[in-house]
Amino acid sequence: MAGTLYLVATPIGNLQDLTFRAVETLKSVGIIACEDTRHTKKLLTHFGISNKLVSYHEHNEVERAEQLVESLRNGISVAVVSDAGTPGISDPSFRLVTRAIEAGIDVVPLPGAVAFVNAVAASGLATDSIFFGGFLPSKKGDRRRRLQETGSIPATLIFYESPRRLGEALTAMAEVFGGDRLGVVALELTKKFERTFRGPLGDLAQQFAEAETKGEAVILVAGAPHAEADPDEWRAALAEAMAEQPLRAAVDAIAARFGLKRKEVYDAALARKAQQ
Repeated sequence: MAGTLYLVATPIGNLQDLTFRAVETLKSVGIIACEDTRHTKKLLTHFGISNKLVSYHEHNEVERAEQLVESLRNGISVAVVSDAGTPGISDPSFRLVTRAIEAGIDVVPLPGAVAFVNAVAASGLATDSIFFGGFLPSKKGDRRRRLQETGSIPATLIFYESPRRLGEALTAMAEVFGGDRLGVVALELTKKFERTFRGPLGDLAQQFAEAETKGEAVILVAGAPHAEADPDEWRAALAEAMAEQPLRAAVDAIAARFGLKRKEVYDAALARKAQQ
C-alpha cells in the first residue's frame, strides 16, 4: 500500500503558529523533505521531532522528486515542508506534487501560515478577488514587463519581494501603475517587529527608496479601476498575441490584460481565425 504525501505548512516567523495536526503528522511520517535541513532541524528540535530529514530544493528537485515518489510507492509516507509557510507557494514542491499525482499517490495538504494571505487579510484592500504574482523578476526590464502584464487586472495584486529590491520594486510600480494608486507593504509578518505601511505607491516608493528593511516583504496594490476597454485596442492586441502564441494562450492573456470576459475574446479570436 502506497504512502501519503503530506504538505505541511510551517511558521513564517512565530513558532506557535505550527498546528497540533502538523506536529502529529511530522512525527508520524517516515521522511520529512525540506529546503534546508539545518533550518528545519531547529524547528523539529523545538517540538521534539527526530524523524529522517532529506533536502528537497530547486537544485535537486528533479532527482529528489523521483526518489521520494519511489519511497511513497513503497509505503513510506512523506511530509514536505518549506523554510517558512505553505509548501508549493513560491517553492519547487509543486513538482513533487505533480509526480505523486501521476503515480496515483494521495496528496494531503495541511492548512497553516501563508504570508500573502495574512498580508491581504490585514491590508484593508479588497479581498473578494486577488492576484498572487509571487516574486517579481530581479532584472529591471523583466520586472517592468511583468508589472505591465498585471497592471490592468481588476483584483488586488500581491507580490513577494526581497528587502534589497523593495525600493526599486515600489518605484517601478509607481511608474507603471501610477503614483496615486493605493499600495500596502507588509514586513516581518507574525514576528516581533511586524509592521504594515499603507499609502499611495509614489509615497511608499519614496519612503523605502533608502530605507533598510529585514526579511521578505509582501507588496499589495489596489486592483485596476474598471474601465471599458477600447475594442480597437484590445482587438489589435489580440491579433498580435495570436501571431505569437497558441490561440487559447493568446485569449487568456488578452482577457486578463484588458479585464474582458474570456468568451468575448475567444469568440473574437475564432472569428479572426476564420477570416484568415
